Amino acid sequence: MGREFILPPRIITGENSLALAEKEFLALGQRALIVTGPNVKKLGCFKKLTELLSKIGISYRIYSDVTGEPDDIIVNNGLIKYRLEKCDHLIAVGGGSPMDTMKAIAALAVNSGRISDYMGKTIEGRTPPMAAVPTTAGTGSEATKFTVITDSETSVKMLLKGNCLIPSLAIIDPEFSMSSPKSVTASTGLDALTHAVESYTSRLSQPLSDLFAMSAVKRIIKYLPTAYTDGNDAEARTQMSIAAFEAGVAINNASVTIVHGMSRPIGALFHVPHGLSNAMLLEKCMSFALDGAYERFADLGRAVGAAEKQDSDKTAAEKFLAKLGEICRICEVPSLEKYGIDKTEFISQIDKMADDALASGSPANTIKPVTKDNIIGIYRSLWD
Repeated sequence: MGREFILPPRIITGENSLALAEKEFLALGQRALIVTGPNVKKLGCFKKLTELLSKIGISYRIYSDVTGEPDDIIVNNGLIKYRLEKCDHLIAVGGGSPMDTMKAIAALAVNSGRISDYMGKTIEGRTPPMAAVPTTAGTGSEATKFTVITDSETSVKMLLKGNCLIPSLAIIDPEFSMSSPKSVTASTGLDALTHAVESYTSRLSQPLSDLFAMSAVKRIIKYLPTAYTDGNDAEARTQMSIAAFEAGVAINNASVTIVHGMSRPIGALFHVPHGLSNAMLLEKCMSFALDGAYERFADLGRAVGAAEKQDSDKTAAEKFLAKLGEICRICEVPSLEKYGIDKTEFISQIDKMADDALASGSPANTIKPVTKDNIIGIYRSLWD
């Protein structure tokens, strides 16, 4: 069966990538809305971007109200600014939140209604050109057709999709992630690891997505511990920025599975950063999925050196699962309790979270069938 494989139209990677993108920025338009957060706005890399835009004659306005993971209110306020300022393209600078916000603004710029109207549908239309400049190595949003926006009325994290949401230009400069604090490095790096593992073990995987997923897993297992312990290690930052993009390409074409489905409700209801909630679930969810895809997990175990060639697939898969747990411990992933979540409140929300997880569609991509009872059991096991 034939399969589509999707990549951003223009990708620039490596040191000084921003400086090489003058022609690409000029092709986007003449009046940009820069979507970012208040902290990123203060960074030297942000100043480099605005100086470049001024140099090449592109006017810009800044929307820096993306605080935390975006909801429909943040999106709507950005859309109002985009229209009032008569902008013709968008540039996101930051982590996944500004990039997701940018995509949602672009979608509503050419479509009617509210962003929540598009949950469960494919977003279409010719959106304004978009450029993504990530300052973290994790979400891979610069490569994907997805955006995640919280519905403020229902507290549901909506996974929205459409090929028109893929940025026109992705600029992946490792210098932009050098200022990420340890907590962000861990959260985003483990998000990328989750993307790569889930896409490789997804029932939607295909040979091309496997190439990107496998490469991302190998890079992250090798370089995330170094990037976490020494944020100034240029090689580790470079390799992680590439891995995050690779993992983004992988989920763009093979999607995610049970971890992401269960992670989004935790983030929406308890305000846990997305990558961190993924990490809290990673070992438990993959342990559940393991016996549905021993061969796939075994491939990963042997590729990262966690398993020997002569190991059975079951043994190699289990060794890879242990490696995932080790990486989470190196990155000091807290339990729900240590993060400060009230157990009684969490338990009271499990039924809703299980429904929301299934409704997202992601658990259905797991090779092993996933039921509501399975999800409830995994949520409860987080307190064991």
